[in-house]
Amino acid sequence: MRHSFFCIDSHTCGNPVRLVAGGGPLLPHLPVADRRDIFVRNHDWIRQALMFEPRGHDIMSGAIIYPAYREDCDFAVIFIEVSGCLPMCGAGTIGLVTAAVEEGLVTPRTPGKLSIETPAGRVDVTYEKPGEFVEAVRMFNVASYLHAADIEVDVPGLGTLTVDVAYGGNYYAVIEPQGNWPGLGGMSGDEIVDISRKLRDALEPICNPVHPEDERIRGVHHALWCDAPTNDNADGRGAVFYGDKAIDRSPGGTGTSARLAQLHGKGRLKVGDRFRQESLIGTIFEGCIESEVQIGRFKGIKPSVAGWARIIGHNTIFVDDRDPLAYGFQLK
Repeated sequence: MRHSFFCIDSHTCGNPVRLVAGGGPLLPHLPVADRRDIFVRNHDWIRQALMFEPRGHDIMSGAIIYPAYREDCDFAVIFIEVSGCLPMCGAGTIGLVTAAVEEGLVTPRTPGKLSIETPAGRVDVTYEKPGEFVEAVRMFNVASYLHAADIEVDVPGLGTLTVDVAYGGNYYAVIEPQGNWPGLGGMSGDEIVDISRKLRDALEPICNPVHPEDERIRGVHHALWCDAPTNDNADGRGAVFYGDKAIDRSPGGTGTSARLAQLHGKGRLKVGDRFRQESLIGTIFEGCIESEVQIGRFKGIKPSVAGWARIIGHNTIFVDDRDPLAYGFQLK
């Protein structure tokens, strides 16, 4: 049997986003967090086929849109990544909004505004569309917070590092320059992947957070390596690691949100402050602390993150059962 998927491919500040506009599985009309569980249980082969080689690659990310369950949302989304089905993806949100609006897949109740039901919660979005194209998107992300500060962890090959753990839609280990890690200067992508894997493994038995309002969101699966910016248009630079060997090409939407939460939790940013995060390739997201909120027993923030995306093509992808590599592969 051959399955067909119509996709709109884009990139958000350099990071690929594949919006599955046709061919996604029919799912029951439930909250999207529950639909995500069903997708992972029964349809994960679709994620693997579209994200893994030979149809995707180690940095691939994407999304499938569905009707919203919540009455206060315009539509719902399940994020599909090489690393799994994340609760939230900032670059993915900016990319899918750009593609969905430009291609007419969604009709906003209010022009220039959308509310999206994600597995992590409601995410509000504003976008600028002065003509035919969406020029900028700002997402008002889920509540974010600093979970733990100044954790000491022994990382093979580096020694002891002091890290913070912050939530911005996903949990991040946030690392700033210090004695055993002077910064990103001179590091290759492979080196960042290697130390990120080692850090994640070493951190797991020490800090394994569970979201105070949704126990399905748990564990530190991402790392954000922070450094000084390389140009005057940014306030900081970061390398976001996720999955087994992925480095985000964009500054990272949930990563920027986690960085804002970390800086706020340590008293270095306040409500109304903006922080421009530079990616490894020089693209920039502008983050802003919109308000303070309570998340369980934690004091947190509501962040917003602004960026841009560009559609790069339409793509009809076949997954044929006759193909011995139908469901993709990854090099270990």
